[in-house]
Amino acid sequence: MFITVMFGAGCWELVNPWCSLVTLTAHLRQRGQVLPDATVALLGKDGHLVILSKDLEEGASQEPSTGSTLLQERGTYVLVQIINGEDGAPTRYESLLENLEDWCPELAEELCWLSGVPPTGNRRRRRTGTRRGHQEQGSPSRPQRLGSLLSRTR
Repeated sequence: MFITVMFGAGCWELVNPWCSLVTLTAHLRQRGQVLPDATVALLGKDGHLVILSKDLEEGASQEPSTGSTLLQERGTYVLVQIINGEDGAPTRYESLLENLEDWCPELAEELCWLSGVPPTGNRRRRRTGTRRGHQEQGSPSRPQRLGSLLSRTR
């Protein structure tokens, strides 16, 4: 099993999620040049946000032990940093893939929606959910217009 993780200036990497979440998260933090204490997540091409590092340090027993239980085999994900707002500021979700709007405008809009920022287009988006060991119910009829995403990265 493997997944494709996109980050940086159009970089992508095949990653084997059949390892502990701690190891997977540490590897992605290093590759994405994220601070060791930052919260990171993976945004799937279907719009689902998979938070990897939440509660890992606390050893939460309800969290899955490997990334393979949270991630879709052969899925494509964008590395995201979650920045918790201070003094009442909202939480921000920042793509670690430069020019996400050019690569995948739908995912850029999803991150805006998650951050509470109004989308820049005329369309309204429907939230599909967040995975933290489980998948919230999302829209099963949501179109997947990102089939060419992998072909652009190779």
